[in-house]
Amino acid sequence: MWARAGGIGTIQMQQERVEPDTRTFVGILNACASAGALEEGKHFHEQIVQRGFESNVFVGSSLVNMYAKCGSMEEAQRVFNKMPSHNVVSWNVMILAHMNCGQGQEALELFQQMQQEGVQPNPLTFVAVLNACASIVAIKEGRRAHEQIVHSGCEADVFVGNSVIDMYAKCVSMEDAQRVFNEMPSHNVISWTAMLQGFAMHGYGKEALEHFEQMCENSIEVNDVTFICLLSACSHAGLVDEAVGYFDSMGSQHMCNPQTIHLHGRPSWPGWLSA
Repeated sequence: MWARAGGIGTIQMQQERVEPDTRTFVGILNACASAGALEEGKHFHEQIVQRGFESNVFVGSSLVNMYAKCGSMEEAQRVFNKMPSHNVVSWNVMILAHMNCGQGQEALELFQQMQQEGVQPNPLTFVAVLNACASIVAIKEGRRAHEQIVHSGCEADVFVGNSVIDMYAKCVSMEDAQRVFNEMPSHNVISWTAMLQGFAMHGYGKEALEHFEQMCENSIEVNDVTFICLLSACSHAGLVDEAVGYFDSMGSQHMCNPQTIHLHGRPSWPGWLSA
């Protein structure tokens, strides 16, 4: 729908003899990416080439993003390789694209290339890289990225901090995850839930329950994901009575409606959950 609207807008511009510029195409390509409109995106790509805009770093980054989000990674890579220069945005787009395709190792290799070209990462880069490390359990690379985050001053960013916690938790280093959590200047529900998920993953039922109670004491508004992690922790630790109590409290105390995923989300959960 957005892509069609962008196309209609471009046609109207041409009919009125108003030539689209680089910003016009960036907006249109972003609309195509959001809509998954690959064919429309290819059409606009042709117009971009005809106007000589393909070498513009912002247009090129938008093309890479459009192809990647439309599932055409080969074309995204081709456009990226043809770009005469890259900025942090174009690198982020490629790193995120590989990460979203489950290619964590390739994402880390791109991060290394980015640094070799002297492009400084920003918080979004670090979030993508940490997610890549978590996905392939690459704790050595994760620690290295964490060191860079500290040196860059990005550690105070709550989204970066959340990703550091998630990386350490998924790389089986709950002590590091807890240390990072404790040192964060501020937390949000994602920070708390990332720790809760880590405790659940590694069978730390008691720690998970204590952590959840701390959330409540700090007036953190819990959500469905929080309860999925909490009930999973109870399941792994065999805390049946506690889980029943928390399940009952979802609607009565926390304004969360029990849903199917809370009942059947874990095959190993006790039978009472599906009763």
